[in-house]
Amino acid sequence: MPIPDPQSYAQAVWIQVIDGKVITDLREIPLQERLKLGNRHLQCLGHRFPFRAIWLTLPPKKGNNKMSEPVLLREDTGPIRRLTLNRPAALNALSDELLAALQTEIDALHDAPTIRAVIIRGAGKVFCAGHDLREMQAGRQSKDGGQAYFADLFSRCTAVMTGLQQIPQPVIAQIHGIATAAGCQLVASCDMAVATRETRFGVNGVNIGLFCSTPMVALSRNIPRKQAFEMLTTGQFISADRAEALGLINRATDPGAEEAAALDLAQVVADKLTAAVKVGKRAFYEQLQMPLDEAYAHTGAVMVDNMLWRDTDEGITAFLEKRPPDWAGHN
Repeated sequence: MPIPDPQSYAQAVWIQVIDGKVITDLREIPLQERLKLGNRHLQCLGHRFPFRAIWLTLPPKKGNNKMSEPVLLREDTGPIRRLTLNRPAALNALSDELLAALQTEIDALHDAPTIRAVIIRGAGKVFCAGHDLREMQAGRQSKDGGQAYFADLFSRCTAVMTGLQQIPQPVIAQIHGIATAAGCQLVASCDMAVATRETRFGVNGVNIGLFCSTPMVALSRNIPRKQAFEMLTTGQFISADRAEALGLINRATDPGAEEAAALDLAQVVADKLTAAVKVGKRAFYEQLQMPLDEAYAHTGAVMVDNMLWRDTDEGITAFLEKRPPDWAGHN
């Protein structure tokens, strides 16, 4: 479709309005109007890139005291990093901003040698209710009906989910309330998970006409095939006890005990030889994608290399001598 001539009077008026109202006061315009005006502006200028990507990256307006809280909180306790989804009013839905914040933290963890375990949890009443449906509906306002935005959204979400398994630190989900759709996908993408017995899990997009196809990828790699298919096609929730029995979570706790349980599990992992956990996690996910013989060959080579480390020699010697190991490489 040809791009209209931006020098026409009507288009020039639109550009002037947008430049004055959107670019200057972008942060004070409601989302629906913001996207509508911004996309019209870029279309007039011949740009096809979603306007959403621009306003999400703008810093807060100077002099504006109405600063919202960060959508993701970070807290380090010794070798353990806790990331808290901080959109309680929106049930910690994975907005564009929250996905971007998670990706930033994941990228940073590749170069964080003093952090040996990560906990992801949610503020407020629930862990995570999935994607932000209001933002998704707003994305429909583009001329393609949202196709480009939706493709970009699911690509970014996939990068976050797979990124959790690519960082060297084990990641533990600390869950309460509900974990639904992409929120359940987040649980399944973490290396381990602890939840209160009151928690409910679901991939219930089918109830609103949207099959949870991308959450299905993580879920079907955590629990048996028929149980995953039942959850996906019925939209029904399962309890934490059922999730534990199926293998979606490691353990269910009494309400209020999930924080201590997650911290205890993280500390146990953090006390191990960091380098061994790092290569072990990488090999774990690599071998899952391999045929049996190839997996054994690959992990055998990993173990040979591991055996040649100075700290592994020290660990075995210390065990035989019944003393704590002196690991030089344990930060």
